Amino acid sequence: MNFIRFIKESFKIVIRGSMRYYLWLAFLFILIIWGATAYAEQLKQGLQVTNMRDPISWAFYIGNLTFLVGVAAAAIMLVIPAYIYNWKPLKEVVIFGELLAISAVIMCILFVIVDVGNPLRLWHMIPIIGNLNLPSSLLAWDSVVLMAYFLLNLVVVSYLLYTLFNKREYNKKWLTPLVMFSIPLAISIHTVTAFLYNGFAGRPYWNSALLAPKFLASAFCSGPAVLIILFQILKKTTTFDIKDEAIWKIAELMAYAMFINLFFFGAEVFKEVYSNTEHLVHLKYLFIGVGENRDIVIYGWTSLIFSVIAFLLFLIPKTRKNVVTLNIGALLIWFGVYIEKGIALIIPGYTPDNLGQIYIYRPSLAEIKISMAIFSIGFLIFTVMTKITIAIIFEDFSINTIRKKKVYSTSAS
Repeated sequence: MNFIRFIKESFKIVIRGSMRYYLWLAFLFILIIWGATAYAEQLKQGLQVTNMRDPISWAFYIGNLTFLVGVAAAAIMLVIPAYIYNWKPLKEVVIFGELLAISAVIMCILFVIVDVGNPLRLWHMIPIIGNLNLPSSLLAWDSVVLMAYFLLNLVVVSYLLYTLFNKREYNKKWLTPLVMFSIPLAISIHTVTAFLYNGFAGRPYWNSALLAPKFLASAFCSGPAVLIILFQILKKTTTFDIKDEAIWKIAELMAYAMFINLFFFGAEVFKEVYSNTEHLVHLKYLFIGVGENRDIVIYGWTSLIFSVIAFLLFLIPKTRKNVVTLNIGALLIWFGVYIEKGIALIIPGYTPDNLGQIYIYRPSLAEIKISMAIFSIGFLIFTVMTKITIAIIFEDFSINTIRKKKVYSTSAS
């Protein structure tokens, strides 16, 4: 009965809010509907409504998937200092990292669905009915670790909120091992994604042993960047009060992660440039262009410049602790890593193709609309879960307060 009441009261929390809250939800619903029309057209006409073709069969959808897998994995940036090193200022906000992971994994799944064209093609991945081809298929491993990570975070968050709602102490002996297990699982989801790229022997741009650790280093920047901005918004609009030391610590950890990411990038550039083999053409296409084809050069340099500036802003304590430069750095990291994963990774890997030809790819309007709809769904889920979390944890919205309100209203009448 308490669980049913927990669901009902959570629903009441979701439907109540300020005008800004309703406007934000309306904005997200408009984008979802706008993207749904494009997806309906894609289902009708097929993937020809996109600009993906045989030379570039992985593009905007898979780029977003790769980026979001990193965002999902970034929850451990809060878990490690909070639980392993028992740093208390971060313990109260770890749950928001878990919420971000849940939303990001849902968006990952949606990007896979739209990328395959006809979703009925996924029937063979359904347990018992289909065949995942484990352990030989890397795609099967990717789906398994993503789903396991999603379920783990969902169980942890639901259990924490339910116990807090009922004013009970959570079972540390049961919960702590699950939280600890999320660390290797978070690492595995982005590692397997990197192995998917490594597995293409005909794509030398991706055949680097540094790709998996580089994925993880960039992931530990992009996810926390979202949380830094979110914490400041919640601090001003709700009773949520996070200590500045926690935000500064997250930013400091991001600086270390960005340094590792830039170091790995420099090592890869040195290997390609110094060896000067025919495979250098992929890196040239990204940063100087090949012949007259310079369409993605601006993206390569933008990603690099954004990442370097953000690294310096977070490395220097004075700028790291300044609200303006802190937020600028968070935005630069977000866009820098997004461009790195969405364009600078995939497009050069396919260009030039195995025949030496160059296909100019730009996302079609349909791809952009569908992607915006998927991000809107993720933001909507994250908004709803965050609202419930804030009400239960920081506004004392528990079963005891509900009973008191009912007793008071009954006595008053």
